[in-house]
Amino acid sequence: MEKNPPPDKSSSFSSDNDNVGSPKPSDSEGQLHQPDQQDDNKKHMEETPTNDPELTLPEILEKVDIFLATFASTDNKFNPPEIPNAVQSLFKRVESMIQQYNVAKSTTIRFGRDPEADSSFLEAVNRISMLSTTFSDFPSNTLRASSFNNSTVSILQKAMAFLDEEFRGLLEEPMPRPNNNTISDQQIAMKTPKKTTKQLSSFNSISEPDRCILRDAESLTQDQEPEFPAFSQEAVSCMNRVATAMISAGYENECRMVFSVLRRNAFRNSLQKFGYETINVDDIHRMQWDSLEGEIASWINTVKHCSTVLFPAEQQLCDSVFSNQRTSISHSLFTDLARAVVIQFLNFPEAVVLTKRSAEKLFKFLDMYEAIRDLSDRESTTTSPIYGDQEPGDELINETETAKSMLGEAAVSIFCDLENSIRSDNGRTPVPSGAVHPLTRYVMNYLKYACEYRDTLEQVFQRHLISSNSENNYSNAGAEFESHHHHQIHKPGKMEDGTPRTSPFAVELMRVMDLLDANLEMKSKLYKDPALRYVFLMNNGRYIVQKIKGSTEIHESMGDNWRRKRSSDLRQYHKSYQRETWSKVLQCLSFDGLSVNGKVAKSMLKERFKSFNTMFDEIYKTQSTWVVSDEQLQSELRVSISAVMIPAYRSFMGRFKQSLESSRQAEKYIKYQPEDIETLIEELFDGNPTSMARRRT
Repeated sequence: MEKNPPPDKSSSFSSDNDNVGSPKPSDSEGQLHQPDQQDDNKKHMEETPTNDPELTLPEILEKVDIFLATFASTDNKFNPPEIPNAVQSLFKRVESMIQQYNVAKSTTIRFGRDPEADSSFLEAVNRISMLSTTFSDFPSNTLRASSFNNSTVSILQKAMAFLDEEFRGLLEEPMPRPNNNTISDQQIAMKTPKKTTKQLSSFNSISEPDRCILRDAESLTQDQEPEFPAFSQEAVSCMNRVATAMISAGYENECRMVFSVLRRNAFRNSLQKFGYETINVDDIHRMQWDSLEGEIASWINTVKHCSTVLFPAEQQLCDSVFSNQRTSISHSLFTDLARAVVIQFLNFPEAVVLTKRSAEKLFKFLDMYEAIRDLSDRESTTTSPIYGDQEPGDELINETETAKSMLGEAAVSIFCDLENSIRSDNGRTPVPSGAVHPLTRYVMNYLKYACEYRDTLEQVFQRHLISSNSENNYSNAGAEFESHHHHQIHKPGKMEDGTPRTSPFAVELMRVMDLLDANLEMKSKLYKDPALRYVFLMNNGRYIVQKIKGSTEIHESMGDNWRRKRSSDLRQYHKSYQRETWSKVLQCLSFDGLSVNGKVAKSMLKERFKSFNTMFDEIYKTQSTWVVSDEQLQSELRVSISAVMIPAYRSFMGRFKQSLESSRQAEKYIKYQPEDIETLIEELFDGNPTSMARRRT
C-alpha cells in the first residue's frame, strides 16, 4: 500500500536553517512537540471499550493487519469496516515502549541495546504508519475514524521524535571498541589509505539486520586511532533500520536533514584532525614561497586523503545507511556533502595561482592540478561521485573546471617562460675549460623534472591549445596534430613510420631544445681556440643526450630521429676537434721532405722533432686543463687521439731515430718515447694541469 505523509507532521519539526531537521523542543525538554488533542476526541477515546489485556504484541499486530487488509479490499470507502479494539491496544503498547526506552536512558543511545525489543518496536511503528495512511482515507464525517486518525498522528510523532533522537545519537556516537586490547588485522589494514576499500567493505551489506547490539566503547586503548567514518557494522545496521522506519513513515526530509548536518560536522572535524585549515586569501598573497609551499603540500595531502579515503568511506556509509531506499537518497546526500567540501578546497588554488609566478612553482601548480583532476575525474565510472548527475554548466563543474583551467594556464605560462630564460641568457663570458654550461644543466634538469608530469602537461597544453587557436600560437606541427590526432594528444605514441606523434607539449619541448641549441652555438663562438669551441659543444651536447636517454618521457617526446641527429652532431664536433688540434701535429711526423738524394736531411729532421715537441707540449699544457666531465666521452676522445698519434709517432721514430742517436744532444730532439705520448694523452681533459718536468721525471 502506498504511504502518504501524515497530514500534520510538518508542525513537529523545525524548518530553521540553523537547526535543520531537529525536533521542535517543548518548554524545557528537547522532545518533539506534541499537538494538543481536541477535548471531544480525547473523551471519545476514553469511552472506547478497553482491549483484552491478555493480547500479546504479535496478536495485536495480527488483528491490525487483518483490519488493514479488509479496508484495502473494500470497494466502498464510505462504508469502512469496524475499527478493532486492537488498534487502541497498539497505541497504548507503542506509548509504553517509548516510556520504557526513556526510563532506560542511561547512555546517549537507547535503541540497539535489546535487538528483540527494537524489532518489536519497529514493527509496531510500521503498523502505526500504515494506520495513519488508512485513517486519512476514511470518510471525514466518521467521528470515530477522525479521533483515531488524530491519535495515530500524535503517537506516530512521538515515535518519530524518539527515532530522530536515536538517529542523532547513533551518528554522534564514537566508534565502538572491541573487548580486548589487541589490534585486529582489519584495524591494521585500516591504517593504510590504500586499504580503504577493503576496510569499508563491511558497509556494502548488512547481513544481520536484527543485530543492533553496540559494543562497550571503553575497552580500546587510547593509542588506537579510529578510522573514518568510525562506525561499527552494528551501528550502521541500527542507523539503517531507524532511517528505514522514518522514511517509511513519511519523515524522509527530517531523516535526511539530521544525517546531512551531522555528517558535515563529522567531516569537518575529520579534516581538522588531519591538519587541514582554511587560509585567508590575503594571507596567501602575503606568504613567502617557502611557507606557501608547505601550505600547498598540506592542501594536496588533504585533497588526496579526501579522494582516496574520506569520500569513498562517506559514500559507503551513505549507501549502507540508506540501502533499503532508492539510490537517489544516498547519492544526493553524499554529493551534497562532497560539493560543499570541494568548493571550499577550490578557493585555495585559485588564490595561489594569483601569486607572483616563478619557475620553481611549476611543479606545485601541477601537483595541485593533478589533485583536483583526481578528485573530480573518475575515469573508471561514467560520472564522478562528486559531480553526481550535474549537467555541464552546473556550479561544481564550473568551479572545478575554472580552478583546473587557472592552474593549467599558469603551468603553461611558467613552462613557456623557459624560452625567455634561454633567450635572455646572453652572457659574454665563456665557461672556463669548455665545461657544461650552467644554462644547459638548468634547462635539462628542469625538463627532466617537468617531464615526470608529462601526461599532465599534455593535458594542460591541449586545453591551452584548444582555447587559444592553435594556428596563431603553435608551429605547423602542432596545428597539424590538432586537426589529425586530437583524440591522441594525451599519450602521443608513434606514427606508422616510427616517429612520435607531435603533441602540443612536444612542440613546446622541441622549441625549447632548438633555443638551447642556438644559445650554445652562440656561446661556443666566445672561445678563441677553435678546438676548445668543439670541446664545449661536445660537452654540452653529450650532457643533453645523456639526460634525454635517462628520461623515458623526454626521449619519447623528442623521438629516435632527434636523438640520432644529436649523435650525428656529436660525431661531427669530434671530427672537427681532431682536425683543429692534431692535423698540424701529424704534419710534423710526415716523411715528406726529409730525404735528399737518398740521405736523411738531419737539419730538417731536427726541426721536425723540435716542432713536434713544441706543439705537443703546448697541446698537453692547454688541454690537460680542459674539462670533459662525461667519462665515456673523455675515453672516446683519448682513444681516438691515441689511435691517430701513437702509430704515426712510433712509425716516425722507427724510421728516423737512428739518424739522430749518433748526434750530440740527441735527447734534446727525441724527448718522448711512444709510451710517454700515450701516457700523456691519457691525462688530457682532466682539468688538472701537471708539471711537464715532473712528468718527464
